[in-house]
Amino acid sequence: MQTRLADIAQQAQVSTATVSRVLNGRPGVSGATRQAVLAALDLLGFERPAALTTKSVGLVGLVVPELTNPVFPAFADAIERRLSEARFTPLLCTQAPGGTTEDRYVEVLLDHAVNGIVFVSGLHADTQANLGRYHRLRNSGVPIVLVNGYTPEIDAPFVSTDDAAAVDLSVDHLVSLGHRRIGLAIGPERYVPARRKVAAFGAALARHGLDDGEVHVSTSLFTAEGGQAAAAELLATGHTALVCGSDLMAFGAVRAARSAGLRVPQDVSVVGYDDSPLVAFTDPPLTTVRQPVEALCRAAVDVLLAQMRGEKASREEQLFAPELVVRGSTGGRI
Repeated sequence: MQTRLADIAQQAQVSTATVSRVLNGRPGVSGATRQAVLAALDLLGFERPAALTTKSVGLVGLVVPELTNPVFPAFADAIERRLSEARFTPLLCTQAPGGTTEDRYVEVLLDHAVNGIVFVSGLHADTQANLGRYHRLRNSGVPIVLVNGYTPEIDAPFVSTDDAAAVDLSVDHLVSLGHRRIGLAIGPERYVPARRKVAAFGAALARHGLDDGEVHVSTSLFTAEGGQAAAAELLATGHTALVCGSDLMAFGAVRAARSAGLRVPQDVSVVGYDDSPLVAFTDPPLTTVRQPVEALCRAAVDVLLAQMRGEKASREEQLFAPELVVRGSTGGRI
């Protein structure tokens, strides 16, 4: 028992006395600390005591894209933890090409009488998608909140990372390193985040006097293969630094540079976007712009809970500031 308490305390970064209070249901422990101890129990494979199993007060749907991009599991994890703190049970719906559609998932969630739904980078972010599905959902009275991909046409709360700020951070960093030929490798521009990044990129180049009328944007898919294809185009036209629309695209950009006989960062600098788990351990460790996942998810769940309580939520988009994380994939021009 003492060994178990010590292991849990170490994992949760609390004292064994605090672990004991949580396990025995005693007062004097904050909600955040209690959650940390419960998470440590789960991570270490210990079964929770029956007394600690809280009864769910309702169900909340969580619709996210496919999980091959590691940033989306990070979003799902943060949202699920916040919902768990509020004693709601999340129903996770993950999409994959050729799999269950977002509309079908919504039908299933409504059949389960969910109290609300969180959409992460769903069809709302696609400027070519029919938004009538969200109007109908809102008319049904089910509270929803949408993460990334703002459109004023949907009458619902939005929380987003500031895409323009993310691009500014990337370009400013590369210019400070002496780069003058900077390219943007981005996914399809029909998606709101991509469209915002492209607009911000053009403005950033103009601000630094680098808008020379040439093509500095290459559009592909938000995948490693897409990043490799887009980067190959930009490298072929003499770009020495690449801003990428996702960490996966940045991995592809590094591959494209090496395929061209170039070194990263000695010959080409690469900046990703997301700060997905494990990017600090790539070769080289990836410089990237971190999405504030925890803050975004907490805000999204909190505004959803407010709607469930009957409160009117603001329809103004909540923008959250990203953070540049400098690692080994960017360097000065030699």
